[in-house]
Amino acid sequence: MSSTKAPQMATRRGFTIVELLVVIAIIALLVSILLPAIGKARDQAKLTQSLSNLSQMGKAHASYAAEWNNRQFTLIDDNFAQYGASAVAAQTAYAQAHGNQGTGSWHPPVDLGWGYPDCDGSQNTVYFRYFQQPGQGGNVSLIQPIVFQASNGIEYFGSFRLANCRQFNQYVSGRFYDKSFYAPKDTVVQEAVSNGASGCDCFEDPGEYCDLPPGAIGDIPVWSSYILSPSAMYSPNFMTPRAGQPFTNPYTRPGNFRSPGMDQAKYSALKTHMTEHHWLQARRSECNPSFQPGTYGGCEPYYFNGSWESNPATLFYDSHTETVGVRKAERADGRVIAQQQQAGQYAAGLWHKQTSFGADGYYSDTAYDFAQTSFHVLTTEGIRGRDILAD
Repeated sequence: MSSTKAPQMATRRGFTIVELLVVIAIIALLVSILLPAIGKARDQAKLTQSLSNLSQMGKAHASYAAEWNNRQFTLIDDNFAQYGASAVAAQTAYAQAHGNQGTGSWHPPVDLGWGYPDCDGSQNTVYFRYFQQPGQGGNVSLIQPIVFQASNGIEYFGSFRLANCRQFNQYVSGRFYDKSFYAPKDTVVQEAVSNGASGCDCFEDPGEYCDLPPGAIGDIPVWSSYILSPSAMYSPNFMTPRAGQPFTNPYTRPGNFRSPGMDQAKYSALKTHMTEHHWLQARRSECNPSFQPGTYGGCEPYYFNGSWESNPATLFYDSHTETVGVRKAERADGRVIAQQQQAGQYAAGLWHKQTSFGADGYYSDTAYDFAQTSFHVLTTEGIRGRDILAD
């Protein structure tokens, strides 16, 4: 009689605690390696997009110059200074000289474009602009490249901040809130545009201009992430410091507001044309406590010149783009000062340190660290000057 042997069940062996710990450790190691790489790749992609935006701006500037006899973008009459010794006086005298018959005799306005009131598509479109009615000290600050002589309490502002107004944006896309005007890393600004007080996303608004309801930034537009070089928008002679000659406001000479042609850039590969206004690259802190309250929901970002670590994406007059380190700009300025002193020349350096802003220049006194440079904004000799030196 044969007998059969019952088959034995194979026992399954599970992972031991040690093996599980090894697997977890390997996964953690891979994550620690990959996450920084992914973050760096995203950061690089945003920088690349910002440089691409600036490259697009360079093409728009070329188109503007081609249409306007090689002139640069400007919002102010060439001879505005001849009408008065201050902004408001010139604004009033300009209207009187042109008949004083209402809007047609006022200085041309800053145009924002057609849009829906209160970001409400159910209403008819209206045209948004900042008129230059005599006595409007706030509005007249918008047409000057940068305000040296306080107008209605406003300084440091000007048309160098208004690259997305209609006079220029028609050479880009025709929209004030086009994403080309906003750097991907400019998060507080992006938030102000995309999430107004009523939840309105102005990036998606179909109008030329989006009437962003008062909210994070108040009842004013959200200006572009990119700024022009205001020194290069003035007559070069105005931004040329000389020994024994104190700085004077631009209304002392009739032609100071005449913007030079693009071809006057003597060092086109070394003179910055547009740059990111806020500290976005290698940023260590976002909101600057020196400004209270801040523009964007209580936050005012550090500016591009506010740290040695800052490397703003920048467009140059020869249309190439690159990042420019604040350290590099400071060292270049120091090197030129040393060369000028050695040669017995007036040590002006690469940026004008004797404007009405004083030795701190453009908000250097609010820097994150001890950075002190106003390159791009206060370039010595304006468009004929340099902001960096050749490597």
